[in-house]
Amino acid sequence: MTNFVLVPGAWLGAWAWDEVAEVLRSEGHDVYPVTLSGLAERQGVDAGQQQHVDDVVAVVEENDLRDVVLAGHSYSGVPVGQAAGRIGDRLRRVVYVDSNIPADGESFVDSWSEEGQAWVRDQLATSGGYWPPLSAEDYVDQDLSEEAVALILERGTPHPGRAISEPAQLTRPIGELPTTYIKCLMDGATPSSAVAEQLESPSWELVELNTGHWPMFSQPAALAKILTTL
Repeated sequence: MTNFVLVPGAWLGAWAWDEVAEVLRSEGHDVYPVTLSGLAERQGVDAGQQQHVDDVVAVVEENDLRDVVLAGHSYSGVPVGQAAGRIGDRLRRVVYVDSNIPADGESFVDSWSEEGQAWVRDQLATSGGYWPPLSAEDYVDQDLSEEAVALILERGTPHPGRAISEPAQLTRPIGELPTTYIKCLMDGATPSSAVAEQLESPSWELVELNTGHWPMFSQPAALAKILTTL
């Protein structure tokens, strides 16, 4: 059976994977949801992006995991893509769940428009260096139940600003690694240009899921099925 290491996106903790993890474990897999430094039960730590990479690598190495499927949602595609290059032959596959992907020397926000980057800088400046969680309006039309939105709003925590503003450091080109990119269609019908470029690699494949940007809440069983068929 496979070892699944599941890393949530911005503002979320390991709890975000509860329903997916339950399905995977019921099928006999081992599952290791990760809470990144500075978030959820680990909040209060001013973590940079490389600390988040270290967090992921530590779960793999400290548990001596092999045959690892390493999945990152949203923001966490950036540290996950870097961690995947560091765990060597322990890796079975990388899965980007409607996520950003790392580019060597670039931060999470470097590809954003000038207006978007200015907006983030203003948020960090007025929130003590943290990126505040989204509001209820941001979850509209994303295939989420009222209960799911309420849970996200209740349990989400501010995201460490350094993690989204510090550059990625790749030890291996991500195009060399066996990879699945899951595109959630309600969050845009096509992948970003950066993802489309990587999909030209024979090591990459695209899977589409007809739901919003948070499939671990909106379609956990469907997401788990994709993970188990890799």
